[in-house]
Amino acid sequence: MVGLSFSKYRREGRTFSPPPFLGAALPCYASTMARYFNTTGPCDPELHYMLPPEERLVGAELGRYIESRLYWVLHAPRQTGKTTFLQSWMRRINSGDEAIACYVTVERCQGLSDVERAMPALCQAIRENAEASLGPALTPPLPQTDPSSMLSVILIAWARLVAPKPLVVLFDEVDTLQDQALVSFLRQLRGGFANRGLGKFPVSVALVGMRDLRDYLIRSKDGVPVNPGSPFNIKEDSASLSSFSPQDIASLAGQHSMETGQAFEEPAIARVWELTRGQPWLTNSLLKLCVWKLCPKGETVTIAHVEEAKELLIQARAVHLDSLAERLRDPRIKRIVETIMVGESDPTLTQGDDFVLACDLGLVAKEGGSPVISNPIYREVIARVLSQGMQDAIPAPEFRWQRPDGGLDLEALLREFQDFWAQHADIWEEKSDYTEAFPHLLLMAFLQRVVNGGGRIDREYAAGRGRVDLALLFGGHWSVIEVKLVNRRGRSRTVEEGLKQVIRYRDSIDRSADAWLVVFDRTPAGRALPWAERLTWEALACEGGTVTVVGG
Repeated sequence: MVGLSFSKYRREGRTFSPPPFLGAALPCYASTMARYFNTTGPCDPELHYMLPPEERLVGAELGRYIESRLYWVLHAPRQTGKTTFLQSWMRRINSGDEAIACYVTVERCQGLSDVERAMPALCQAIRENAEASLGPALTPPLPQTDPSSMLSVILIAWARLVAPKPLVVLFDEVDTLQDQALVSFLRQLRGGFANRGLGKFPVSVALVGMRDLRDYLIRSKDGVPVNPGSPFNIKEDSASLSSFSPQDIASLAGQHSMETGQAFEEPAIARVWELTRGQPWLTNSLLKLCVWKLCPKGETVTIAHVEEAKELLIQARAVHLDSLAERLRDPRIKRIVETIMVGESDPTLTQGDDFVLACDLGLVAKEGGSPVISNPIYREVIARVLSQGMQDAIPAPEFRWQRPDGGLDLEALLREFQDFWAQHADIWEEKSDYTEAFPHLLLMAFLQRVVNGGGRIDREYAAGRGRVDLALLFGGHWSVIEVKLVNRRGRSRTVEEGLKQVIRYRDSIDRSADAWLVVFDRTPAGRALPWAERLTWEALACEGGTVTVVGG
């Protein structure tokens, strides 16, 4: 099964077969077109392979929300299935006789911070979504009243239209509302809450977006926490959507296998989970690339196809990845990401709203109690985005960086990097936004400039680790590089610690790999040294093998 040791599956060539329970989990819909892995918009069970999204809800009791007439919040990062869940739940409610539900997206209100423009736009969105989902007979008229009460008036009229059934409203993209428009929206909901009931006001309302309600309120008040009693103290729960589990990914891929006969090797499925940590959009993107572009129909999808799909996905910089990359400019996100990247230990890192924001965006998570970038693909995208400008500015290599056998001459490459570092480090650092991570990023840019198209770099970094680990695969041979900054205990202690760490890292990758430790001394004392003393090179024998220590 996929839940067993992933490293074991890398060594074995067993093939994945669909779980026997899959047919009971989702009906197979008849369609003139084959279903496929979806990466654009909400999932449709007639068009897309999908899993019941309600099974990934965390902290929600759906039936109780309607029975007990409760209002609640659902928050999760973009492209995780929120809209798919809402539309699926709406269809399920409307297929019965207990209530009438309608999905309403308020995305058109983005950028409308004033009540006078936002409320008419919101009410028009209600009308359009109601007509599309419920039909003209259950579409409320547009209120002709003051914008500060328009939402309340239209919801009352809507509840009256659907009576004697209760009305359930699922508001999506609530995080597009801001400032006074958001406060007015919440106050009007709160105003009708006490009178909710059949023909009076929606009995249950879901507010859905990337962030929890408290975060919207703080933002709407310019960062000042609002009074807990105003404008919205009526939510019952704050729920979220979990990522796919390894078994979920196996089930999703299994639907493709059942309907097309194309199999997946278990190591391939395991690798998808390792690379994505179950992020739904990333998972579907990798699987889609494998079966649509990389693996001919009828052939088995292998781990090699998944690795190639990962590289294509990162290079393509799809909208989802670009939107995350754009967030790196936010000073609040920069603080979190840079601390994780250089491996600092910061007891305040997870405190406050900055870390919550980074988690809500899906950029970071906790793994083993430590803050980390959420998955290896995001980790790779972040490193490449932040180092791309440097990579573009580095001249095409003219030195001999390949050995006669086609392998990578890492000694020549790192010696050339030392020269480049001495020439450009001080000037380029002044232009870098991520100054603490600047040495790491410049080295990664230098390596990427050389290995592009002929190899790959895997990166590992997390808060508190005190290092960045790079595993470089070129010409079938692994090299491991550990990057460290001289800490307060001095260079000798930093090197001593790094030698043990790089050997452990090498052994986790490939015992035959060559090991390198790159140490940057950015302390005032280190910067004061002449370059002839800062650029060191020594091969040190230690328990487990020889490590070349490169000073910069």
